[in-house]
Amino acid sequence: MSITIVENESVFDLTASQRVIRQILLKPDSVIGLSTGRTTKNMHRKIVEQHHRTPFDVSHVTFFGLDEVMNVPRTYAGACYTMLKTELIDDLGIDNAHFLMLPTMSSDWEKDCKTFVDSIEARGGIDLLMLGLGENGHLGFNQPGTPFESVAWTTRMNDELEVRIRQETQTPLSLSLGGVTLGIKDIMHARKIVLVAKGAHKADMVRRMLYGPVSRAVPASVLQLHPQCEFLLDAAAAKFVKR
Repeated sequence: MSITIVENESVFDLTASQRVIRQILLKPDSVIGLSTGRTTKNMHRKIVEQHHRTPFDVSHVTFFGLDEVMNVPRTYAGACYTMLKTELIDDLGIDNAHFLMLPTMSSDWEKDCKTFVDSIEARGGIDLLMLGLGENGHLGFNQPGTPFESVAWTTRMNDELEVRIRQETQTPLSLSLGGVTLGIKDIMHARKIVLVAKGAHKADMVRRMLYGPVSRAVPASVLQLHPQCEFLLDAAAAKFVKR
């Protein structure tokens, strides 16, 4: 496996952004998967800043989101669609044809999941997938216990997140909240993966991901088996990494 450790959060954000930019420069029609959250927010902004300073062609790149929150308005600030649009897509001038997302609402989730995966495959498959690491080892909304053979599907979210989103969106208890996400099998089919993790609160899970057994109990541990996966960590997250 490839492990990259950087000294601080600022260098981490810049290094992560360079992984995306390099992929675009190497293959202008790349299909690149993105994750949302605290770990990747500044990475997205660094990409935009670099594009503004030294413009590079993004007209042929396809970006897509790894996952999405179910049963909330797409305009909700916590929807992955809105976060990616705000942090990256709009500022780069990416058109809708080159930005693929799972829906937030659907009358047929199974069909929409298949359509999403088919759309990615029609563009040649995933060239680069930027993954965040959940504090319980989840990837996207693939929580502990997810079968490694899973493909795009609907699943639960952790209780704390569900409570917060339900309050923010005033979603009644009669309407279930969850996540729709690429499955573990879909993730492992990406040609190249960069797993990004920063902060001391991720250190123990980083240790379990890298050195523990490959187990459904820690979904991210399956990345030990991927032939082109880089683990990009800041010094705090890499506290238990063998140097």
